[in-house]
Amino acid sequence: MFSVCADPKSIEGLTWLSCYLTSGKHLDFYMSFVTVLALLVVTAPAAMLLGFGGAMAARSQFAPLRWIGKLYSAMVRGVPDIVYFMFFVIALDQGLELIKHKIVCPDWSEPIFRGLEFHVCPAAKIPLATASPFTFQLYGFGLAVVTFAIVFGAFVANVLYGAMQAVPRAQLETAEAYGMSHRQVFRRILVPQMWTYALPGLANLWMILIKATPLLFLLSVKDIVYYARELGGTKTQAYEYPHPDWRIFYFLGLLVFYLVMTKLSEIVLGKITAKLSKGQATAAGEALRRAAV
Repeated sequence: MFSVCADPKSIEGLTWLSCYLTSGKHLDFYMSFVTVLALLVVTAPAAMLLGFGGAMAARSQFAPLRWIGKLYSAMVRGVPDIVYFMFFVIALDQGLELIKHKIVCPDWSEPIFRGLEFHVCPAAKIPLATASPFTFQLYGFGLAVVTFAIVFGAFVANVLYGAMQAVPRAQLETAEAYGMSHRQVFRRILVPQMWTYALPGLANLWMILIKATPLLFLLSVKDIVYYARELGGTKTQAYEYPHPDWRIFYFLGLLVFYLVMTKLSEIVLGKITAKLSKGQATAAGEALRRAAV
């Protein structure tokens, strides 16, 4: 990055360290933190939307839709997350390529499935072989977001469904007695009250989502775990910056990063919980009333 860093093996001390920490690989390492934060920012609302849809489906009066909602939640929650993370990435990737293959290569005569191998025409590959490395990373990130959203959306659906069931039935019946329609009761009574009961479970899911971001490493996305392992590993004289095994320092840095993330989340979620619980007939609301006395 700096002119003095042109020959890393000829410098030492703090100059060597400054050059080492500003090398191209380290800049990629720093950007990988942005990748993790971007995953959280995109995945959280996507999982909420899927979860809300799943909870609504599970409460539907239409039996097939109710079965779909409950099946979605039960299947994902009943299978280890790693299975879905590995399955959805492969299935979604091949599914997209198969659809594109049918569109761009209609005259393709060779079989697509050859034993255990999957082959589509070169023009149907996603991304194309000529695409830039950034395109491959962006595509992998997109697959990861979809996978995270599907998996965590099932847990959100279960939390929201339980929260909807926890809203006192008397409140809903009172609203109906005053002439509100089912949609008005849902929008004005059920949903606002639901969040009070759902927030503790959603807060736990947010913490789990933060801790699950290292799974990006398994989805071929170069995240902070990938770079910590690569940069911290022993580097011989064949590399620009030779050094012994420093992985412990890199992973200690990741430890601090995740602890800070979870602590900040606890503070923010605590304030949201206090605001929503004020005046509510819940344990948190009762604690607030006693504290005010």
